Amino acid sequence: MRYLWFAFLGLFSLGFVGFVALIIGVIYVFSSYGQDLPDYRQLKDYKPPIVTRLYAGDGRLMAEFAQEKRVFMPIETMPDLLKQAFISAEDKNFYKHDGVDFIAISRAMLRNIKNIGAGRRPEGASTITQQVAKNFLLTSEVSYERKIKEAILAYRMERAMSKDRLLELYLNEIYLGQRAYGVAAAALQYFNKSLSELDIHEMAYLAALPKAPNNYHPVRRHDEALARRNWVIDRMAENGYIELAQADLAKLKPLEITPHDAFRKIDAPYFTEEVRRELAERYGEESLYGGGLAVRSTIDPRLQGIAIKALRDGLEAYDRRHGYRGAIAHFEELDNWLERLQAVQRQESMPSEWKLALVLEASAENAEIAFKDGTQGMLDLNSVSWARKYLDEGYARGGPINRVNQAVAVGDIIIVAPRSSKKEAEGTDLFDLKQIPDIQGALIAMDPHTGRILAMQGGWKYRYGSSEFNRATQAKR
Repeated sequence: MRYLWFAFLGLFSLGFVGFVALIIGVIYVFSSYGQDLPDYRQLKDYKPPIVTRLYAGDGRLMAEFAQEKRVFMPIETMPDLLKQAFISAEDKNFYKHDGVDFIAISRAMLRNIKNIGAGRRPEGASTITQQVAKNFLLTSEVSYERKIKEAILAYRMERAMSKDRLLELYLNEIYLGQRAYGVAAAALQYFNKSLSELDIHEMAYLAALPKAPNNYHPVRRHDEALARRNWVIDRMAENGYIELAQADLAKLKPLEITPHDAFRKIDAPYFTEEVRRELAERYGEESLYGGGLAVRSTIDPRLQGIAIKALRDGLEAYDRRHGYRGAIAHFEELDNWLERLQAVQRQESMPSEWKLALVLEASAENAEIAFKDGTQGMLDLNSVSWARKYLDEGYARGGPINRVNQAVAVGDIIIVAPRSSKKEAEGTDLFDLKQIPDIQGALIAMDPHTGRILAMQGGWKYRYGSSEFNRATQAKR
């Protein structure tokens, strides 16, 4: 019995010494890595950069100016289920721990030990608070030193801010792919919905994205994205946030992305660029790209559409009166024509509805043409009757076009646009021969009583990265 007593005292002493050593080790780590850490108190009054929006005269969205697409939403306005989806996916004990989840850390350490030598990336166990510390104050470097600093900052932040404030920072800052930062911007980007309109399966998909948005792309990685979304739904049910019947129903929903409503976007790039320049000059680049400005303009979307069409029609008609300058390229042989046609670059000045086509056959009555996707169409005499040969800069042109093969030849790469009518006998789509005008122009529609600009088109087509010159405001008369 006496030996047992001594053995117990020995084990107790070893345990006590180990406990003291652990305490000393923790103090050493905190004192070593806790020095010169970023000031987390700035997050109390943090105001993230928010997208600036430009609206047309009828309230429709024209453009957004931002380096990061973000719409800040107070935590009180976010649906509870959305918050619970992210908590289930990222940190189920968020409202219970003090910034660091030691149970999750132990679990991750065991997995990392098993994966030694397997070449896998070390698995983390970051809480939402730790992710806030990393995203706002640290780097994404994969190292134990950063994890220790992250944990220290998380512990301090939990004592300085409420859980709701930390969750608010996280949900408004997190990158969710498609240039969307924060849940509100992501809801618009992926589903064209506000947060209050999201369904369970949509909330779960957003909550699936923080780990690696590119790995769960809804189109390119559809199967992986669907599996991850369903995993989040299962975690929500397991944590008691939704019923099993709700989870089963949500998992049956397809993963479908709804792009922004095209009707809500106004095509007025020249005017938009003028407004952007004026805002930058008046308020500065920082306010323009991060101040969350709401800018109401005078553009009338109906008149803007008419202006674009009127200018293009006028420039095209003027250009046609000078004749047809010929095909943009020519194949001497038609061997392997589809692959070769697909390699021909589309000209950026072409309107979106215009297409490149290859002439496969040409006769007096019609010409058979083919497109990059392998489909085919037809030109008739009406399609090419304007295309008298260009001779010089004046109005000198070749003779009238009486046959289709006077204008186009087999092997020509030409530009065409679809015609509304069908060739009933063949059941083939009819197209018209087109040509990008050499001439440029501009159009402004202004209310003479108020000076308001109702429509503006500064050229044939606004070309991003090439020519943004606005002939309505920048050209010399």
